[in-house]
Amino acid sequence: MLRPTAEDHRIIATYTGRVIVGVGILMLLPLGTSLVFGEWSTAVDFGIGMSVCLAIGLALQAIFHTQNGLLRRHAFITVSTSWLAATVLGSIPYALSGHYASLLDCVFDVMSGFTTTGLYLLQDLDHVANGLNMWRFVLTFAGGQGIVVLALAFLFKGTPGTFSLSAGEGKEERLLPNIIGTARIIWLISLVWLIVGSTILTLLGLGLGQEPVRAVLHGLWVFMGAFSTGGFAPQSYNTIWYHSLAFEIACIVIFFAGSLNFAVHWAVWTKDRKEIIRNIETRSFAATLLVLTAVATFGLAKAGVYPDTMILFRKVFYQLMSAHTTTGFGTIYSRTFVTQWGPIAMLALIAAMVIGASSGSTAGGIKGLRVGIITRSFVQDIRKMVSPESAVIRTKYHHIKDVVLTDEIARGALNLTVAFLTMHAVVALVGVLSGYPLIEAMFDGVSAASNTGLSCGVISPAMPWGMKLVLTIAMWLGRMEFLAVFALAGWIWAVIRGR
Repeated sequence: MLRPTAEDHRIIATYTGRVIVGVGILMLLPLGTSLVFGEWSTAVDFGIGMSVCLAIGLALQAIFHTQNGLLRRHAFITVSTSWLAATVLGSIPYALSGHYASLLDCVFDVMSGFTTTGLYLLQDLDHVANGLNMWRFVLTFAGGQGIVVLALAFLFKGTPGTFSLSAGEGKEERLLPNIIGTARIIWLISLVWLIVGSTILTLLGLGLGQEPVRAVLHGLWVFMGAFSTGGFAPQSYNTIWYHSLAFEIACIVIFFAGSLNFAVHWAVWTKDRKEIIRNIETRSFAATLLVLTAVATFGLAKAGVYPDTMILFRKVFYQLMSAHTTTGFGTIYSRTFVTQWGPIAMLALIAAMVIGASSGSTAGGIKGLRVGIITRSFVQDIRKMVSPESAVIRTKYHHIKDVVLTDEIARGALNLTVAFLTMHAVVALVGVLSGYPLIEAMFDGVSAASNTGLSCGVISPAMPWGMKLVLTIAMWLGRMEFLAVFALAGWIWAVIRGR
């Protein structure tokens, strides 16, 4: 393994600096919110955070300036370093707010936001400043689309090698021939949904009796949490706080839309509406959702938790959709999973969180594409075994276009699936070693590693610091789908032991 050159480091530092500048610019939104509502101390916190981001980002670009473009290895390292830097620097306003017990708690919450996980260690959520709440939702909305994709759309114009940057964040499909154009289309789709979705939720909030300003803020924030499949909510009771069937239905529609591959969105926008029913990911999602809903319903019916059939379906379907899209919204209290739902229903939710939704979306998990590919590969192997040796067995699947299933594709899907399952086993083990029951450790550990956000009560500021650190890393690994993080580890190894 060759030791990286000084030019390699300059390229990574320069483009990491650009992303850090982007994080500083994002802080204008909570800063402006604080000023509008007269939250002066919070405004100062974000002013400090923005100044630090801009100073470091611009300094990196000035000191390590280079005209060279990004090679694939540079792009993956840039993605990893950018996410780490953005997480640490994005936690500055949190640390200054006084709502956190430690800096690690701040870093945990920023990583949870950027990775659209939705777990949090923030104390006294119901009474935080509007500016601080705005930052929580800006984090998760930007993270859902990808902070590097955001930089691609507005800060990386004309930079060679930018496709690998997008791939490092899990956005590999090209909606347009130009990757910068693809990034802008992703943001166009998101912003159109933002206008429509937040308007609908605002109107529902007004119908529930909220004051106009509060209804607008909640409509905007809940939309951001739903479409980014991030799971953050403005109140500590999450979406149970609204007690509205109409509000729940609107949330389901929004977080299902957020869980779809942006390429599917674009196909539907460009008149290919059949893509949504032909795509292997949506078919895989529908099949696993149906099976897991049946399992959870059976478990709850057996326990007699919800005697009313309508209430049973309403509770099960909302929680299953939230888990399967890795959103993390809930309409029951966190400890209800343990005290009432029990192991069968909790295991169904765990399975849904492990699988996740679509690749190239805001969702986490293994992804329906890989589940579909592995299933097709398994069926193909069975067909080969029962067919004559001279038979040529070919399997196709539809994902934006018809694709022939090859051993290489199947191996890639299986490798990442094994990596995810191994990570889930590790975080569950860490939870058990930290003193939590196995099913509870699995539930919250998988929720963090799959970037979901549902909790049965394990995640709290009282967690051991080692568990907080492991779950923070697990959120990062899950969002990056391992490759960018492993590339960074290999880069560090090359710096130390390369020749």
